[in-house]
Amino acid sequence: MTFHITHPKTQEECARIAQFQVDMAWESEGAKLDKNIVLRGVQMAVEDPEAKGRYYIAKSSEPLSMGETTYPAGTVVGSLFLTREWSDWHCEWYWWIQSVFVNPHFRRMGAYRALYDEVIRQAKEKNVHEVRLYVDKENVKSQATYQHLGMQESHYLLYTREL
Repeated sequence: MTFHITHPKTQEECARIAQFQVDMAWESEGAKLDKNIVLRGVQMAVEDPEAKGRYYIAKSSEPLSMGETTYPAGTVVGSLFLTREWSDWHCEWYWWIQSVFVNPHFRRMGAYRALYDEVIRQAKEKNVHEVRLYVDKENVKSQATYQHLGMQESHYLLYTREL
């Protein structure tokens, strides 16, 4: 299956991303998110991608039938959120891949690879120093996917403080 990578433009696409985020939080961390808050966050980022980050969405290029469900061509099947960090050490940008989710029906079909390949293509075009992401320590399936695509585990640990 092939996928078309683009940025969300419609309210429906924003709603799809918001649902992906709600689903991802539940699936990966058992966390319940308020979909209305998530949708507001998605919309704010879509309206201001330079300051907040940019969403990428993967749309199916052809229809796909799975059991009793038929997904038409153009169905949004996955998304990721890309943010930037300035490096004074390198005088170049780091890009961070965040909020990755692919509809479970479309996993292992190349949707994430298509999203990732587009990010890497654009990063090379813009002379980005490094593309990074963080992943839950327990999420070994995603870790294997990232390693398969050429990413390596970093020597950094992530520390946080919720305020």
